[in-house]
Amino acid sequence: MINLLIIYFIIINFVGFYIMKADKEKARKHEYRISEKTLWLVAIVLGAIGMTLGMNAFRHKTKHLQFKFGLPFLALADIALCLYLFNLLS
Repeated sequence: MINLLIIYFIIINFVGFYIMKADKEKARKHEYRISEKTLWLVAIVLGAIGMTLGMNAFRHKTKHLQFKFGLPFLALADIALCLYLFNLLS
């Protein structure tokens, strides 16, 4: 069970990182963007660490206070939740 949690955690954070990159590229090309609802959904389902890294790597959404402070807060919450689950399951 713990192995599945680790695999999920890694995959969802790669997804979070990628969608920040993809949304930044779409913004540069003036294309249809990934909705903020979708971005937050990925962050809430444990993808906030990847999204925070993507936000800083691609300088995307850094002027939006809800992302600038919300994503790092969710990333810390994700870490705390994962540590709790790892301890609970092991």
